[in-house]
Amino acid sequence: MLIIKVGKNEKIDRALKRFKKKFRNTKVLQQLREKKHHTKKSTKLREQKQKSIYNKLKKDSYDE
Repeated sequence: MLIIKVGKNEKIDRALKRFKKKFRNTKVLQQLREKKHHTKKSTKLREQKQKSIYNKLKKDSYDE
């Protein structure tokens, strides 16, 4: 459960922005979308491998 404390003189827009950021970081919506349909184990593994290769290349480019 997310709890956002709104300050005495804080605008509601600012509190809403903090709530949205916290909600995004919990990845609840992403999990709901993943559970919407079944993906095969081989597909998940393939996607993980592709992500790891991409991240490795990205990290190597920053190191240079």
